[in-house]
Amino acid sequence: GMEWNNFLCVSSRWPHSFQQRRGFRKASRKPETKKVEEVQPPPTESSEAAIHRRTSTPHLDQQAPSSSPRAFGRLVRPFVFTVGFTGCSFGSAAIWQYESLKSRVQSYLNDMRADWLEKLRPQKRGDVRKEINQWWNRLSEGQKTVTGIIAANAIVFCCWRVPSLQRSMIKYFTANPASKTLCSPMLLSTFSHFSFFHMAANMYVLWSFSTSAVSMLGREQFMAVYLSAGVISTFVSYVSKMATGRFGPSLGASGAIMTVLAAVCTKMPEAKLAIIFLPMFTFTAANALKAIVAMDTAGLVLGWKFFDHAAHLGGAMFGIWYVLFGHELIWKNREPFVKLWHNLRSRGGPGRGGDQGGSA
Repeated sequence: GMEWNNFLCVSSRWPHSFQQRRGFRKASRKPETKKVEEVQPPPTESSEAAIHRRTSTPHLDQQAPSSSPRAFGRLVRPFVFTVGFTGCSFGSAAIWQYESLKSRVQSYLNDMRADWLEKLRPQKRGDVRKEINQWWNRLSEGQKTVTGIIAANAIVFCCWRVPSLQRSMIKYFTANPASKTLCSPMLLSTFSHFSFFHMAANMYVLWSFSTSAVSMLGREQFMAVYLSAGVISTFVSYVSKMATGRFGPSLGASGAIMTVLAAVCTKMPEAKLAIIFLPMFTFTAANALKAIVAMDTAGLVLGWKFFDHAAHLGGAMFGIWYVLFGHELIWKNREPFVKLWHNLRSRGGPGRGGDQGGSA
């Protein structure tokens, strides 16, 4: 209980920072679509938005969205991509889990050998690698899992700072249903942030919820859920933009992180959260999730433009659905697929039922 409270105190900056970070997504998106929509400068982030407006306008000139009834036909390929990518993510996760279980005994023996060699070698004081190893070993399984995601986001953020890459970044790392490139940005934009604060807020919430999410799902299932969530929330955003005619590029990990948060809050509804700056006010995870979903629903219905409410809701609904039904439907039924993989690997050798297992 106490550990949960301390842990979630860190994460609970969530409602504000999460909206804020999606807001940065939106803020950088709106200026780029002035030709398509009414001209209305964003209330904040003026200098950054100006830079973004300058860099992206030439590319978006060629991308006037279609308003014809067949515009929804443009969503067929993104829909097929979403379903296919989700299937591949969970299939890959099942194989990854099988392979990591198979190699566990070998790595255990290697660890024993490494420990024995460490004792024979003289200890180096102040060794940087040793310091890094000690820091790494202190991390939870969840924190280790999201370190790669955070590193990928940091690399993409640095790429945004390279002027010669701007055109490619806008084409592949922002998701826009009016763009010629529809499918790959659905995934790539999930790792893309133009503003440092946008990225820092996103990664802070992901880091905070990673321990509980990965202990709940296991790292393989967590990665499949996270990557699928990025694509699914972008698809919901596409549908919303097509339906309302409010086009514009999106970027940021908010949709995927909303799934992680919704999954944790659905699985542990009685967990106590507290806002990081106001630790004296605590509330249950269930109430926090209800409030966030209510706010995003209102934003979608009322047409608030600063946040991507559709992507928020898409992510939240997927997280809730996955904990209540998806886990049973998808992950619990991976065994036939894993057996097929096992038989392929052992070239038709006898299937050993005990090879697959792992987190339930």
